[in-house]
Amino acid sequence: MAQRKVALVMFEGVQALDVAGPLDVFAVANDFLPQKDRYRCLLVSGHTQPVRSSNGMQMTADLSFEEADRVFDTVLVAGGPNLPNSLADDAMSAWLQTWGVRARRYGSICTGAFVLGRAGLLDGRTVTTHWLCSAQLAAQFPAARVEHNRIHARDDRLVTSAGITAGIDLSLALVGEDHGPDISLSCAKALVVVAQRQGGQSQFSPLLLPVKAPDTPLGKVQAYVMEHLREAFPVERLAQIAGISPRSIARLFVRDLGVTPHEYVEGVRLDQARNLLESSDAALKAVAFDCGFASPDQMRSAFQRRLDVTPQQYRASFRTM
Repeated sequence: MAQRKVALVMFEGVQALDVAGPLDVFAVANDFLPQKDRYRCLLVSGHTQPVRSSNGMQMTADLSFEEADRVFDTVLVAGGPNLPNSLADDAMSAWLQTWGVRARRYGSICTGAFVLGRAGLLDGRTVTTHWLCSAQLAAQFPAARVEHNRIHARDDRLVTSAGITAGIDLSLALVGEDHGPDISLSCAKALVVVAQRQGGQSQFSPLLLPVKAPDTPLGKVQAYVMEHLREAFPVERLAQIAGISPRSIARLFVRDLGVTPHEYVEGVRLDQARNLLESSDAALKAVAFDCGFASPDQMRSAFQRRLDVTPQQYRASFRTM
């Protein structure tokens, strides 16, 4: 098999880690592959003069769009913080329409999805991007099916990833697709990636939601739930803890945290279950009980619905590291 040529598209203001992360994954994969199967990665841009990334670091493309007149195995467009509000780059769009779509697979890292959208490559496709920009992506490209909380998504030959470090997860998944899970896991170990997050895994944790001041109604609820996960938490109980009406506590959760009370409680339980599965050998029944799930089946349902993996699969991804 010929070497797999990977083109990574960059531009002025690109997110440096969107470039470096995938490149490092493919470079490390080469250490575990025979010469004939290795990746050859090339940076492609509108010109071969240095571009400055969003963190100030300068990078230089290997090929301009004019020079990159060939079919690549994989084409990925890096993201950048200014992309959601930028105008279309006609030269980049034209290259993607001519050469990007000819690749065996093509796609984007983080907000690079906006570039694909302006090139007309997202219509009717299932995609993802950084969770902070997913609503904007859906609004700008209503014909796309935007998954707002996925690590990465695959729609036939189109691959897209969530924000920044999720480009590493996507690249590990692509290596696993090409060469099997053992090579992908070896790459993850070498890069000291704690675990390969599955494509459907949540981009962010409910525990990362803003924590309100402890003397506010929401702050009281958040603190209590964290310390008493084994209890049942119907909205009436949360309202009692907060000292306000059930209607008011439900309204505060949606207004201030963007989730319903049920979604918040389930998310906290899920996060605690993830921590226990990662760090202990406790039986699933014990994990479910400790985290407040009524049964292992209820915990399994929450994992599948919100992370697209079973608790056993989640634990196994850590045990193979």
